[in-house]
Amino acid sequence: MRESVIQKIKGGLIVSCQAEEGSPFFQPESMARFAKAAELGGAAGVRAKEPDIRAIKEMCSLPIVGIDKVYLEGFEVYITSRLEDAQRIADAGAAIIALDCTPRPRPGGVTMQELVQRIKSGLKLPVMADIATLEEAVAAERAGADIVATTLSGYTAYSPKRATPDFDLLNAVVRAVDIPVIAEGHIQTPAEAQKCFALGAWAIVIGTAITRPVELTQRFVRAIGSSRPQV
Repeated sequence: MRESVIQKIKGGLIVSCQAEEGSPFFQPESMARFAKAAELGGAAGVRAKEPDIRAIKEMCSLPIVGIDKVYLEGFEVYITSRLEDAQRIADAGAAIIALDCTPRPRPGGVTMQELVQRIKSGLKLPVMADIATLEEAVAAERAGADIVATTLSGYTAYSPKRATPDFDLLNAVVRAVDIPVIAEGHIQTPAEAQKCFALGAWAIVIGTAITRPVELTQRFVRAIGSSRPQV
């Protein structure tokens, strides 16, 4: 099961189907439709959070990289930070469990290594480690993660903010670990996607550039700027 799912996404595009509160698409049915559109477009998988996973499973047959975002006071880690979060994802039908694999504190004092092992031994699903640095990728592999992804580059206090893919991190991680490496974060164009694969990415994840109409509209509005004709 673990190997077949990972092989199935090799060389493919995983579409992140997520919406935040306040978005007109912040409902499971909308995310399911985005996932179905991704499937029709040739995607290899989707990345989604609970409670959207169940709705997506009903409409889309692609493997789901599942996460659960739980914001708890006093903790920066919010992507699948507890075993109970991973359990919900597994119960909903995800094929892969993704979680924050940075060394930052998480609820209950559980370490990243402990959580990875508990998920693998208890839920019998492959683990995708979201990381922000090379050191975190190496640590995640040692902890037993099946995949590492550059998801958190630019999203932690200690990684520089960025508007473009972290090609340097991707290149370094591919060279340093023996498990599949997924490129995720700020991929906006086909050329950037192609570069990720040229650097050795196993697969890529794209979200905003495909499934965030509000942000895409804002991007065009900003680009138009002062070039708008005067009334």
